[in-house]
Amino acid sequence: MTDVPYAPHSIRVLPSWLLGRAAARGHRLVTEALAAEGLRMMHHAVLATVAELGPVSQADLARTLRVDPKDMVAIIHDLRGDALIDQTPDPADRRKNAITLTPAGQETLTRTTRLGNQANTTLTAGLTPAEEAQLIALLTRVVAG
Repeated sequence: MTDVPYAPHSIRVLPSWLLGRAAARGHRLVTEALAAEGLRMMHHAVLATVAELGPVSQADLARTLRVDPKDMVAIIHDLRGDALIDQTPDPADRRKNAITLTPAGQETLTRTTRLGNQANTTLTAGLTPAEEAQLIALLTRVVAG
């Protein structure tokens, strides 16, 4: 834990502090892994969401991922520029464009998913498989509130 900032013991034992440090380390590991593909985490999140939901409008994508619509415009611009997504008129509502993955987008998503999984394996390397499963179950409960 060489990159962990100093905190007094009374703070270091707080779940909120520990979760923040774990999240920061995980974010750094995944960010570094995705950089190998020239992508940021939100690019990967958009590709994964489009793959999971199927054709989706830009507005729905921004709402689903809780991203400011102006930021989503830039993300979509990047992904279109790299030919990872297509925007075509939505057959259900011609006023909207439906975003879909291109074959290159699907291939990139496969690689970035693998890279993200490897980064998460590094994050939890000190845990047994049972401990990792327990951590995921506990964090899921914490996140759900």
